[in-house]
Amino acid sequence: MKNVTIQSDAILIAAGKTNSGRSYIANPIPGTTEDGIAGERRVRPVGGIAKRAFDIALSIVAIVLLAPLLLGIALLIRATSPGPVFYGHARVGFDGRLFTCWKFRTMVVNSDVVLARHLRDDPAARREWDETFKLRDDPRVLPLGRVLRKLSIDELPQLYNILIGDMSVVGPRPVVRAELQRYGSVARYYIAARPGLTGLWQVSGRNDTSYRLRTVLDRFYVSRQTLLLDLWIVIRTVPAVLASRGAC
Repeated sequence: MKNVTIQSDAILIAAGKTNSGRSYIANPIPGTTEDGIAGERRVRPVGGIAKRAFDIALSIVAIVLLAPLLLGIALLIRATSPGPVFYGHARVGFDGRLFTCWKFRTMVVNSDVVLARHLRDDPAARREWDETFKLRDDPRVLPLGRVLRKLSIDELPQLYNILIGDMSVVGPRPVVRAELQRYGSVARYYIAARPGLTGLWQVSGRNDTSYRLRTVLDRFYVSRQTLLLDLWIVIRTVPAVLASRGAC
């Protein structure tokens, strides 16, 4: 993995529309196609039919087994904070398409206003946000939300994203359009796969992982993906989450 390098190629991202009307990111790297790995546009995400079957089977089993937990969390959110139970935000998926990534709501309803005010008044927080797109001390997060985030329970609604094909059980960490610009040439690996509920980034330190290492891990995973690797990552995710390693 140490031999994997990240080039500083410029990435050009522009919003567009597919024939189906869904948004996508066009021509992510000058001189390459949209997938950028095999030299031609991919018909299927990395892993193909076998990985998709793995995703469907695992997501259905997880939804059935976790249904009582999911319902309980939804009731707690409804009882402790005004506003919707779920929060949806646009993320970049396979082939650069944008999709709504679902989570349990862990923040105040006016989170954008709170964030803008906090970044304006706190230069250190502004630098942290510009570098990582995250805040360790985030004023938007609710008390219950901190617990859900620490255990990554807030991400369980993404089982629905997996079931409908927007995401995979294992894959690169879902990112927003602006964040993908920082991936440079590694962006072509990112959009060759479906984003994952878990991944190498999750079992390698989660939020403690440096930004550069995140992109290295994404590139390594996409170029080496196998079902055996996916299974290994899923197994490793459980102790990583229970240990709350690197969680914010």
